[in-house]
Amino acid sequence: MVTQEQRKRQLAREKFLRQQQRRTAARRKARARNSVIASVLGVIVIGSVLLYTTGVMKDDKKSNASADVTPSASATASKAPDPCAKPAAGKIKTETWKKEPTMTIDTSAKYTMTLATTCGDIDIALKTKAAPHTVNSFDFLAGKGFFDHTKCHRLTTNGIYVLQCGDPTGAGSGGPGYTIPDENLKDTSLKGGSYPAGTVAMANTGQKHTGGSQFFLVYKASPLPASYTPFGTISASGMKVLNKIAAAGESTGQGDGAPNATVVINKATVTKS
Repeated sequence: MVTQEQRKRQLAREKFLRQQQRRTAARRKARARNSVIASVLGVIVIGSVLLYTTGVMKDDKKSNASADVTPSASATASKAPDPCAKPAAGKIKTETWKKEPTMTIDTSAKYTMTLATTCGDIDIALKTKAAPHTVNSFDFLAGKGFFDHTKCHRLTTNGIYVLQCGDPTGAGSGGPGYTIPDENLKDTSLKGGSYPAGTVAMANTGQKHTGGSQFFLVYKASPLPASYTPFGTISASGMKVLNKIAAAGESTGQGDGAPNATVVINKATVTKS
């Protein structure tokens, strides 16, 4: 017999997956629309100079499932006081790449990623051996300044408890232009259909091997299927920062929206120990 708690977890998982599917469909439509616009502009600009920049990147979310997820915030929802500082000056980079970067990390070494955010530093011990493609991709992207000045665009406070980051568009549709394979889905920490607090994992489109640059940080055990590459563990000091962000709530008042805290990654660095 299914208990009330089991049913609650199932509903949370189903809601999460539906959101991912909607985001994937929206990204596909946006790419098709941008393709048409680019073609029209190409005809109009014969003999002139054209600068066209698209706001939609090749699947991150997935293209990254990485993500997937950012519901729009309600302008009328009341907000808690912002516990974070103003973002550092700088512009978000828009460069993308067609292929996953060549493996350059030492898979036998230890790596740490530090997210220097407006709310405080979040240090993450990376699981290099278990998720080498993922760690190598983050080492590459951090080195290119891909995450610098980007917002963490989604906070969930009901059913699952995560802060989602890594999208340069800030809308849940961005990514690096390439995808990476799923890894470490049998990690021993993923017990009972739950991602424990302190886990850092890749977001995706709901399909296999669709991770890009979007990732989520778990601040409270969250019932999710083992479909999201767990590739890091947050330090104790980093968890204090994450919990401060979570305590400020999200903007819709529905348990899933943009965080009230101004969470911007001023700079992301990956360091070899």
